[in-house]
Amino acid sequence: MKTASTKVINGWAMYDWANSVYNLVITTTFFPIYFLAVTNEHVSFLGMKFVNSALYNYTMAAAYLLVAIASPILSSIADTRGNKKNFLRFFTILGALSCSALYFFDSSTLMLGVVCFMLSTVGYCGGLVFYNSYLPEIAAPEDRDRISARGFSMGYIGSVILQLIGFGLVMAGKPLGMDESMPVKITFLLVGVWWLGFALITFARLPDSIATVSQHTGSALTEGFTELRKVYAQVKQMPVLKRFLRGFFFYSMGVQTVMMAATVFGSKVLHLPAQMLIVTVVIIQLVAIAGAWSMARLSDKYGNLRVLIGVVILWAGICIAGYKMQTATHFYMLATAVGLVMGGIQSLSRSTYAKLMPETTDTTSFFSYYDVTEKLSIVIGMFSFAYIDDLTEDMRNSVLALVVFFVIGLIWILSALRKQQQLKPAI
Repeated sequence: MKTASTKVINGWAMYDWANSVYNLVITTTFFPIYFLAVTNEHVSFLGMKFVNSALYNYTMAAAYLLVAIASPILSSIADTRGNKKNFLRFFTILGALSCSALYFFDSSTLMLGVVCFMLSTVGYCGGLVFYNSYLPEIAAPEDRDRISARGFSMGYIGSVILQLIGFGLVMAGKPLGMDESMPVKITFLLVGVWWLGFALITFARLPDSIATVSQHTGSALTEGFTELRKVYAQVKQMPVLKRFLRGFFFYSMGVQTVMMAATVFGSKVLHLPAQMLIVTVVIIQLVAIAGAWSMARLSDKYGNLRVLIGVVILWAGICIAGYKMQTATHFYMLATAVGLVMGGIQSLSRSTYAKLMPETTDTTSFFSYYDVTEKLSIVIGMFSFAYIDDLTEDMRNSVLALVVFFVIGLIWILSALRKQQQLKPAI
């Protein structure tokens, strides 16, 4: 196959520019800081008591669990009906509107804040399976590392821009007569507008998908289950892909949890000021751009699986260092290291899966396996992190426990590389 036109590629990458602001501006920076600031350390929710940081992590885990349950069926329906762009549009609107509604969240509206945060997270991660599934359709195998890295890079650049806008609002809020929470609330609103506004470019440029079933003999749900069983049967016969997904499942538990909990850790354990945390996240995202491109280049030279092995080892070292971290300087140094490997492992994981999957028209269904694997890993990672935090009331123990996930993931990626070398030249 041939890689699509530059217009289509840039339109696809623009969705990273659009939706990454939610993940990096909201879940990584502004919302966790704001959530901890407007809630007491111990809160009551649905008749139960939680540590506030644990409730935040449980809410995110619940959102990812909902998507993990729904996306396999939805993606199969998208393939059989040829309407993946409609699903992408739906999750974008749900996420953007729910994110903007966080403007109304304060200390007296905990239920509103938790529900809107959950729905906006569902919108963010629910759309990713449909977005990611376009990669093997628009990029030839030899271009997938580069184009995947372009998407992540655009996402980090867009996030930095909006992050700086939010930071500017925080710094200018008091001189302009705003109360302390208003700049952050305005940032919530701006993220929703940015997300939906730039996604319109993606919707206009991406091609419509082609239905894999020309004559429908059953309901969309029935055909969805049929498509899911067909893809599952194929995956079972692909030993390298199976091993990669198992490794991805375990190391993603650690990667995603570190990314989502880092700001909470800096705020609650090290008591770093909000302004410094925001600046730190900006630095992380800038370094992540270099990380995504450098990993793509290294994969061309050494192969995807070998580079992933090295990066997973680095992540395990970061968790051990995080457990021992004591000062703000340590946090900033470790944050820079996280940025370097964060963009690289996300971009390379996506393109590696796109290379390992077979040539098929069922791209959404195949990517739903990748997506569900990631979402379930996030659920387990975030739940484990929150449970250990809630049980011991010491987040350092939660960070150290993540090393186990990286070690298991490393074992499976090594197994995938060995099996791949037995079958054909390594990718």
